[in-house]
Amino acid sequence: MKLDHSHRAITNVRLLDPETEAISEPTTLRIAHDRIASIGGPAEDEALDAGGRIAMPGLIDCHVHVLANTANLGQLGEESPSYLAATAINSMQDALRRGFTALRDTGGADFGLARAAEEELFTAPRLFYGGKAISQTGGHADMRGPGSSVMDTHQCCSHIGVVCDGVSEVRRAARHQLRTGADHIKLMLSGGVASPTDRVDSTQFADDEIRAAVEEAEAANRYVLGHAYTAKAINRGLRLGVRSIEHGNLLDEESVRLFREFEAFLVPTLVTYERLQADGAENGLPRESQDKVESVLHAGLQALRLADEGGVNIAYGSDLLGGMRGWQSHEFNIRAQVQTPGSILRSATTTAAKLLRREGELGVLAEGAFADLLLLERNPLEDITVLSAPETGIGQVFSRGGLVIDH
Repeated sequence: MKLDHSHRAITNVRLLDPETEAISEPTTLRIAHDRIASIGGPAEDEALDAGGRIAMPGLIDCHVHVLANTANLGQLGEESPSYLAATAINSMQDALRRGFTALRDTGGADFGLARAAEEELFTAPRLFYGGKAISQTGGHADMRGPGSSVMDTHQCCSHIGVVCDGVSEVRRAARHQLRTGADHIKLMLSGGVASPTDRVDSTQFADDEIRAAVEEAEAANRYVLGHAYTAKAINRGLRLGVRSIEHGNLLDEESVRLFREFEAFLVPTLVTYERLQADGAENGLPRESQDKVESVLHAGLQALRLADEGGVNIAYGSDLLGGMRGWQSHEFNIRAQVQTPGSILRSATTTAAKLLRREGELGVLAEGAFADLLLLERNPLEDITVLSAPETGIGQVFSRGGLVIDH
């Protein structure tokens, strides 16, 4: 997979603005390096004629694990980091084929993988990483079984998280990730599906531990995202300064109020529960984790409806593991059961860019923005499934100013 920089302009193209849901008249979009140089004016040489098709900003997935080549997350710590990096390259390139030009990794990816992508050592989406997620003993990133005592804490070990207890350990863990240049810090605020010993309905970390991570992230002009399912865990995290709640399947009316009060973000990941129930076992999900899926599967759609109607900032996420990652675009179909196409588009563009603190650079087609964009075969405001079937719905994908996919 290579970037083709021969097209310095796209002519006869109609630009979609996700925020206003407006589509422009046919125009010309010019590219300089990896940015949009200008919009409008006459055609030029080395231009691609879009034939009147619609262009929209490249998609952003705000919850991925690019190193998780299996649903058995405990097994990752036994794998070679170089092997997992190779599988991550394939995973990131597959995401690019589906139109995702930016990814936010929420546990596992490190500065080396992000640097390699940024330096274009391989063609890939832009990668925003947090390093290892931070978990308490027995928490969602503690992948030891009840009879295990030892966990390899070496920096290059491929566990998705690090286990720590107490304020000083949480501060140190956060500082370790931030010193590598992490874009965010992830805390496990409740139990989860993929971990062997915790309950989904548990709360994790004490208030002062959560505050410590929030303080360290804010001191570095970064933010904390929190894995949480129950309203109790969600609401507690929001009150303590967590900016982004992942999953949130069991949120309540108070959660909606707190999201709005603190201008926080919700990142639902509905497709992963559907696929874990259908394909989890064959993709390595342990039996104890399979038994947990049912408890969060059906509540997620109602939580999304409540958040959407309540005006919560909602970003796109998938959270798929191993061989299930091919279903990344199916999240569009699931959300369409309760959200309008415009709301869904914003979740994967402008709202996601706001979460990443990259407004004006990502999620928009405007002068000075990154030249990450898709040419579509149909209008997604009329038919959102154009994005859920990228092989037929997306004609071309531009990333970092170059044509990378031409279906």
